[in-house]
Amino acid sequence: MKNIYCFIVLITFFSIVSINSYSQERENKFADPDSILIGNKVLPKVLLIGSWHFNYPGLDAHTTKEENRINIFSEKRQKELQELLDYISVFKPTKIAVEGGRNSGYIIRRYERWKSGESPLGASEIDQIAIRLMDRFGLDTLYGVDAYPLLLELRDQRDSSLPKGYTDEILEKHYFGGDDEMAKKYSEFYNYSDRIKVDNSLLENFLYLNSDKNLDRGFGSYISGGFFKEGDNYEGVDALSMFWINRNLRIYRNIQNIDYTNEDRILVLFGAGHISILKFLFECSPEFELVDFTKLKDIKQ
Repeated sequence: MKNIYCFIVLITFFSIVSINSYSQERENKFADPDSILIGNKVLPKVLLIGSWHFNYPGLDAHTTKEENRINIFSEKRQKELQELLDYISVFKPTKIAVEGGRNSGYIIRRYERWKSGESPLGASEIDQIAIRLMDRFGLDTLYGVDAYPLLLELRDQRDSSLPKGYTDEILEKHYFGGDDEMAKKYSEFYNYSDRIKVDNSLLENFLYLNSDKNLDRGFGSYISGGFFKEGDNYEGVDALSMFWINRNLRIYRNIQNIDYTNEDRILVLFGAGHISILKFLFECSPEFELVDFTKLKDIKQ
């Protein structure tokens, strides 16, 4: 019996070794795509940072309750802000792109008024994070790379004398959110995410917000239920692709259009809902090297 057991163990061992050797041999047989697409070329580095809107403008589908809003101007949060800025500064950005219009002169004017002592910075994450980093690293501009989605562009350009068409119909139905079971679970998750911001530091919240699982599940809210799956047609699919996905593709294109070199380190600060799509685009692109926000502490100084 003992000999049979030993024989089975040996057969299993050699089978595993054989399979591993075959897998390794098969992997070595084919070239890494980057050996052709990139080679030894140095790529510009990109750091994506998802944030919530510190000034709570109330423009998103989910609205944070008053008791769960943080006061970024409090002594406690300003101290935490310095910790967050120190953490981000390891990346040493040479260019900063933000969720603002492509004519970013109005942001630069805010920076200049703040530096001259004429007026304080506002509560937004652009003021509190991007402008402060711009000052810390001696940068002379911020790049507004936000974009207007195709669906709204078509609405604005339509001839009002003509009957409403398909794009008007899907826009009017607002294919975001819903009252099904999954939409309710997401509402519960968003409320949880708001509550934990109150009890944890800014850095802890940003690390949680920018984790892969959180980003992936954040995008999942658009495709897991609600109006996206309503009916037997593609209206929800078309609304999402022409509005939200299109907007982020255009944002990515605006980032591509920044006048950068291969030595640049581009920091992109946007609402967290944008980051999962942008992350996918940058991961797929052979033009950039994406840096993981949650692993900045591992970068050698």
